[in-house]
Amino acid sequence: MSKPAPVAVLDFGTNTSRLLITDGKSLDVRTHRVTGLGRGLSASGRLSKEGIGRVLEAIEEFNLLIRQYEVTTIRAVTTSAARDAKNRDDFIDAVSKSLNHPLELLPGEEEARYGFLGATADLDRTDAPFLVVDIGGGSTEFSCGTEAAEMYRSVDMGSVRFFEKFLLNDPPKPEELSAAIQVARLHLDDIDRELPRLGKAKSLVGVAGTITTIAAVEIGLDPYDSEVIDGFRLTRQAAEDVFRTLATEPLSDRKHNPGLEPARADVIVAGCCILVAIMRHWELEECLVRERDLLDGLADEMLEHE
Repeated sequence: MSKPAPVAVLDFGTNTSRLLITDGKSLDVRTHRVTGLGRGLSASGRLSKEGIGRVLEAIEEFNLLIRQYEVTTIRAVTTSAARDAKNRDDFIDAVSKSLNHPLELLPGEEEARYGFLGATADLDRTDAPFLVVDIGGGSTEFSCGTEAAEMYRSVDMGSVRFFEKFLLNDPPKPEELSAAIQVARLHLDDIDRELPRLGKAKSLVGVAGTITTIAAVEIGLDPYDSEVIDGFRLTRQAAEDVFRTLATEPLSDRKHNPGLEPARADVIVAGCCILVAIMRHWELEECLVRERDLLDGLADEMLEHE
């Protein structure tokens, strides 16, 4: 029997560029680079030349892996930062040329839907309905359902966006942290009004870099090990403890926490504000942390059509 042909999925987010190569069976290659594409976007409304340059450098590495595994079926998407940027067309053109493949601008609702598919595909449905939360750099995606996402929202709150808007001191002042959490709670109030069932899910599932990093810091995981992270149950108390620890440290000390990539050390406190606000608001005592996310949802759909 011939081996299934692998597919490649790339996601160029506000803070991180990621690649997944998988055949849905034995092959599962994942890599990422913290490229900071959306740094400075809130102030300028534009993606910086430096941010775009870091993404193009990451693509050079990704292209090597795509060729190494002889992948011919590729899907590349970009999310919150590009959705917001005045010069998004220039970015999309540059990435498409570098990849030799078109880059799609993925709407927030589609980002949430695919994230749900990836995160929950192999979960026991007795724990449903699931609330899947993806705290990105520029936005946070919420999706809720049992077999598929029955409701979803993309909200303009993310670790980079909140860092640049609220956390102006090092370490952040208590009033800055309170302001970030309060604005997050206001966004959650809006979700309650629009989708009152979303906050009543049975299980919270957390995906992507902010939440996996908080889990890694709680464990003290160095080096990072995705097999340890996937399926880890992060309690609300543990999330609060990590938040308090990181928020009270200056950046120079924070960088040395086991489990925390130095490149994420400045924005991770803003990400903690968002996760803590979510768990407090809906009185969620535990978060199931997943490595499977948007990339897997996209890849699963591609493999179904192979």
